[in-house]
Amino acid sequence: MLSSAYKTNAESQEYLDLVFKALGDQTRREILARLSEGPAMVTELAQPFDMSLPAVGKHVRVLENAGLVEREITGRLHRCTLNPLPLKNAEDWLVHYKKFWDETFDALGDYFQRENE
Repeated sequence: MLSSAYKTNAESQEYLDLVFKALGDQTRREILARLSEGPAMVTELAQPFDMSLPAVGKHVRVLENAGLVEREITGRLHRCTLNPLPLKNAEDWLVHYKKFWDETFDALGDYFQRENE
């Protein structure tokens, strides 16, 4: 059962779904890795990939929708920056379940140890 801290509303759940969906693609993870080094134009982000600029733009939009990337548009230039807060929220969610599974596996290990004594 979820603790009260993790009983969240539907909007928060949808937001978390968007973050994990965005992280579920290698290209988007590579874009985030590049942005962790500092802001970049979409054209710069597209350089390492064998895909069109519009295709990279679609990946950036998925990251934007998840709140992971912020885009500043000046004329035809699109400058992207990383927003780490959604990653922190996802990490907090994962840590909650890591604790649960660690405790579960510890209890299982204790059970097997008692059975073998």
